[in-house]
Amino acid sequence: MTRFTAIVVAGIVASAGAATAQVSDEMIADDQSMTEQVVTNGMGRDLQRYSPLEMLNRDNVQNLVPAWAFSLGGEKQRGQETQPLIYDGMMYITGSYSRLYAIDLETGAEVWQYDARLPEGILPCCDVVNRGAALYNDKLYFGTLDARIVALDAKTGDVVWRDQIADYKAGYSYTAAPLIVDGLVVTGNSGGEFGIVGEVQARDAETGEMVWTRPVIEGHMGTLNGEESTMTGELNATWPGDMWKTGGGATWLGGSYDARTDTLIFGTGNPAPWNSHLRNAGQPTEDNSGDNLYAASRLGIDPETGDIKWHFQTTPREGWDYDGVNEVVPYEDREGNMRLATADRNGFFYVLNAEDGAFVSAEPFVKDITWADGIDENGRPIFNEENRPGDPSASADGAKGEVVFSSPSFLGGKNWMPMAFSKRTGNFYVPSNEWGMDIWNEPITYKKGAAYLGSGFTIKPNYEDHIGSLKAIDPDTGEWVWEYKNDAPLWSGVMTTAGGLVFFGTPEGKFIALDDETGEELWSFQTGSGIVGQPVTWEQDGEQYVSVISGWGGAVPLWGGEVAKKVNYLNQGGMLWTFKLPRELAALE
Repeated sequence: MTRFTAIVVAGIVASAGAATAQVSDEMIADDQSMTEQVVTNGMGRDLQRYSPLEMLNRDNVQNLVPAWAFSLGGEKQRGQETQPLIYDGMMYITGSYSRLYAIDLETGAEVWQYDARLPEGILPCCDVVNRGAALYNDKLYFGTLDARIVALDAKTGDVVWRDQIADYKAGYSYTAAPLIVDGLVVTGNSGGEFGIVGEVQARDAETGEMVWTRPVIEGHMGTLNGEESTMTGELNATWPGDMWKTGGGATWLGGSYDARTDTLIFGTGNPAPWNSHLRNAGQPTEDNSGDNLYAASRLGIDPETGDIKWHFQTTPREGWDYDGVNEVVPYEDREGNMRLATADRNGFFYVLNAEDGAFVSAEPFVKDITWADGIDENGRPIFNEENRPGDPSASADGAKGEVVFSSPSFLGGKNWMPMAFSKRTGNFYVPSNEWGMDIWNEPITYKKGAAYLGSGFTIKPNYEDHIGSLKAIDPDTGEWVWEYKNDAPLWSGVMTTAGGLVFFGTPEGKFIALDDETGEELWSFQTGSGIVGQPVTWEQDGEQYVSVISGWGGAVPLWGGEVAKKVNYLNQGGMLWTFKLPRELAALE
């Protein structure tokens, strides 16, 4: 056989292998148990972020060492919030400014890079971040800051199809990882500070053709197969006049999927504008007609039609920017009940019934909550009306309402950074922040493409010795098992493992492993920049690997007020770190 023939034959074999190395629906459904891959955001569509791997454990984690590192390069070193995907010898990560990289899993060498050509005039609210991609068949899917969804060939990085989610000139953008369910690529949207309307969209993953759309603010009409389907809610049932037309509710964090009930679960952001006195005067109503549905809510959605199955609103008449987008995690409690858990921006940790979204319980997961005195038996807040920012029209000059100090701050008891659930302990591990804010309302009118807040604010730390607080929470009781305090705010995702470990990162650059039962720090590594990314772990050639991206940014340095000044010394960056437990050190203590 000549050298030329050998090369041709090898190429044919390689091509045949590439053609069969596709991510199937079964692989996506079993992502948590298939330990040599990570093909979904959340390490499973339930977003538990739990690995059954236990080669790396509490006894040997001190032997975890760097395997390779990868620099995103260039001048675009802004917040790096991606979660890596692992499949077929490759790692895929997204970067700030809507970039996507394919990296050789063994060497850390770049295979290809896709850089979205962003137009002038994009309007991202909270840094130019991207939180990850999705894999299905032979394609990669990710969203861009100009509110597009792009499908790429996973082998080459070539564009297969792209489509527009919404008009970026009106304030729309997109930052979340897409969700794949039954051949559909499901996306939300971003832009809640611009008077947009939150929506969930489902496209055929192969062709990009729209299958259904579901706006999340009442009065808007959904579509199915190109035709109008059903209205969201009932027109003007909880919104006055025409305010529903610019009602907010961005679905900017993406969603989860509960295979047990065949339900998509999406959170919805704050109603627009922030000034609640412009939405039914911000006053309580006996018939709940001022709730502003379905903003600040969790929605159960039929993945086939886009119809809303159920809703649970965490903050009716929301007036503090307490988005309801925080991830909803399907799990089973210790008695075997099918449950959903979510740690809301408003400071309460909720447990819902998985079958219908009905309220089960809610307990605080931060130390100071001023806007409500608790949650009643129906899951509704017991408002402290004196802590609602004042009505500007009631002030002498009409320019500024009464200033109040509210806790948590508008960046939330928990913001976007995902929590994790451990099947080993039955506990959730929740990254939280202990901060408050001075907040006031101002007059505002809607203008396309302009900020639509009607509020001003200044964030302040609640305690001198810490802002960040990682808590182990028992979902059956709401009790805190332990707390790990951090000087700067926590903004990274959390991962748990069957080896008894909890991984997360800090803005100070430390990548940390804690004991899942005690919260004791067992291992750390200084990455050189703040960590706001999401860790993953996988098995490769009989060894366990862990990866996380380092690169300070996100909302805190942009919106953090006094807190931003506290962390303004932190360096930006863009470095992917990959660690492994060498086989010869796995048994050493």
